[in-house]
This record gives sequence, structure tokens and C-alpha cells, in this order.
Amino acid sequence: MNTSKIAVFSKVLLLIVSALLLYSLLFPMWRIELTAPQYPEGLVLQLHANKIGGDVDIINGLNHYIGMKTLHTEDFMEFKFLPCILGFFGLFALAMVFVAKRKGVIILFTSFVLFGVLAGVDFYRWNYEYGHNLNPNAAIVVPGMAYQPPLIGYKQLLNFGAYSIPDIGGWMMITAGVLLFVIIVKETRFSRIFRKQNIQPTLFLLLSFFIFSCSNKEVVPLKLNVDNCDFCKMSIAEGKYGAEVITKKGRVYKFDDIMCMVNYCKENADTKIEVYYVNDFAQENNLIPAETAFFLSGGAIQSPMHGGVVAFSSEKGSKEFESKLNAKPITWNAIISR
Repeated sequence: MNTSKIAVFSKVLLLIVSALLLYSLLFPMWRIELTAPQYPEGLVLQLHANKIGGDVDIINGLNHYIGMKTLHTEDFMEFKFLPCILGFFGLFALAMVFVAKRKGVIILFTSFVLFGVLAGVDFYRWNYEYGHNLNPNAAIVVPGMAYQPPLIGYKQLLNFGAYSIPDIGGWMMITAGVLLFVIIVKETRFSRIFRKQNIQPTLFLLLSFFIFSCSNKEVVPLKLNVDNCDFCKMSIAEGKYGAEVITKKGRVYKFDDIMCMVNYCKENADTKIEVYYVNDFAQENNLIPAETAFFLSGGAIQSPMHGGVVAFSSEKGSKEFESKLNAKPITWNAIISR
């Protein structure tokens, strides 16, 4: 294996990696956000390198009712070793600035990736045990229900929505890992392979696809006579009037009336909406993006909560119902600004 010296640029990146890893100890590594109607501001569980923080006491109180074990820092041996491990990686990166050997950087990157994988497995195990090993004599027992939070992303747990993502310290570690990968690519034959194969356009397309995939939120069909409107709490019985929003965190809110959706978003202005969906009035329970829909308002439209707005997937469809319903065209911007 090639053990020649690394470039000055790589040394600078190693300094940044070292700083990121060491300073990450000062910030929470991971966070699990919990939202529910009774907690409109949400609850947060923060995992630091050496402790559990956030709304721990409130969450423990809630967990008691469903039979979950309470959370205490001293119950996790990981909090004793994690600061030492991260400190070791930070000092290892700093040492490589002076040693400047490619082999050493490769060892650092490989061991750091392995640590990340093992940490992810351990976090999943922790979530699984706490979500499945429940007290059968708890005050609230739902047969077959488990309360395992997601490893990453969003998951609905009864009336709570759980959103699991890296916190500041976690993002610092991820950035450190990316920078280490950049050094590996630059200092090894991979960089020459990239140049020879001219795969930069391919990498760009793959990155664009990844970003698009992450931001794309798939529509969730309304379950008629099963789902309730998240604004008026009435059962959603007629799909052609229904609507739906998906937040940036991936949570889905469903409505029996387009204006219920608009009013909900106004009352919950802090909720960051990723995409709005409305039903095509000409079809039963067919959700379409609101931004591309054509709308009619007023006249003989009898929506469940008297919002008086319906949507169509095409302008032709809208025109066909305009005279039938004695309604007038209206834009999406005009609807959400009502």
C-alpha cells in the first residue's frame, strides 16, 4: 500500500476534521422530536456524547403509561465510552496532519466508517428494546403495538409523531466523514480513476437524483370512512372533496375539505409544509398536486365543511363543471391567501 506523504490541501482538511470531531463533543449528537395535539410545541429527546438531554422527565412520564422503561443516562454504558472514542478520532486526525501518511488516513477513514456502522446498529438495538419490551401491566396496553422510534426519519406512534435526525454534533461528525472521504479520493488512485473515466457528469446526475428523491414526498391515499380530518375531526367520507399536506419532516395531515386544509395551515403557521395535495373532483379519491390543479369556487359546490372549493387535474375538466356548478375559477394562490 502506498504510504507516501499527503498534500497540503489534505492536511488542511484533516485539521478541519479534527476540529469537527473534538467540538462535536460540546453539542447533542442526535435528536428525536415528538409531536402530538396535546403538545403543540413538541417534545425533544437529545442524545449527547455523554448524557441524555431535552424533555427527558416529561417523556419518561408519558412512557410510564404505555409500559416503556424510563430513560436514565447511567443506564447506558455507551455514554462512558463515546467521548473517549470521538476524542481518539479527533486526535488521530490531528496526528495525521504531522505524520502525513496516506496509509494512516486510510486507516482513520476505515475505522471511522466502521464506528459509524456499529453506532447505528447499537442505536437501532436501543430503540428496539425500549419500543418492544413493554410492561404488560401498564395503564395503556394496545395489543400488537410497539413504540420503536425510527432510526432516521418520521414514524407515527399512536397519536405521537416521532422524527429522528442528527443534531448539531451529529452533522459535524457526518461532515468530518465526508471530508475524510474527499481526502481518500484525492490522495489515492480513485482520483485518477475519476479523471480517466470522466464520471463527474454521472456523479452530478446521481447527486441530483438523490436530492430529488429526498425532497420528493409521495402522496398517501385517503382512507374513506376511516381517516378523520386533522382540522375539523370529522370522518373523511367523500374523496372528491378531500385534501392532504405532507410536511418537510414527512408527516401527513389529511382533510375532508380543501378549506379545512387551508385553515389548518393558517392556524399552524410554524408547520413547514413540503407539498399540498387536493382531490380531482372529477374522480373519486384521486389526489393531485395543488400547485398544478385548476380550481372552482362558490355556486352549487357542497363540500363537507362548506368550504365551497373543488379542484381538477385539467383545465378542460374544470371548464366542464364550471357551468354545471355555477362556480367561478379561482387560483391556488387566491385560495391559500383567503
